[in-house]
Amino acid sequence: MAMTMTGEYQLPVPPQTVWEKLNDPATLKACIPGCEQLDKTSDTEFAAVATTKIGPVKTKFKGKVTLSDLDPPNGYKISGQGDGGVAGFAKGGATVKLTARDGGTLLSYTVEAQIGGKLAQLGQRLINGAAKKLADDFFKNFAAAVGPNSA
Repeated sequence: MAMTMTGEYQLPVPPQTVWEKLNDPATLKACIPGCEQLDKTSDTEFAAVATTKIGPVKTKFKGKVTLSDLDPPNGYKISGQGDGGVAGFAKGGATVKLTARDGGTLLSYTVEAQIGGKLAQLGQRLINGAAKKLADDFFKNFAAAVGPNSA
């Protein structure tokens, strides 16, 4: 089952600051809902562990996150895949674009996600709602992390 979500946030800091936070493992770990572990394994790869609840199913995903199409400080693509054991798998990516606007940065994103296994049997409406909430929560947390009071 595949889904696509888009959105944007206006951030009150310059693109370079947003770019640095998007590449900081501690910031990313704090912003990813349910993230228990995010370890940098190379300049463009991380090992991750996150626990997520989708409807009645709560599962721990272990996987990796990869950064590609790097265009500092304008954006990149972040991709991940995780194995949730008997619950199934999740994989997807987000294209993140940063544009200087109104003295700050407009962060635009397009997220594509795909799930399989028992999770895919929960129903598209439930899955789409959960995936949208996870994406919204991440970018809301990220906006708070790069805000003027976050330093």
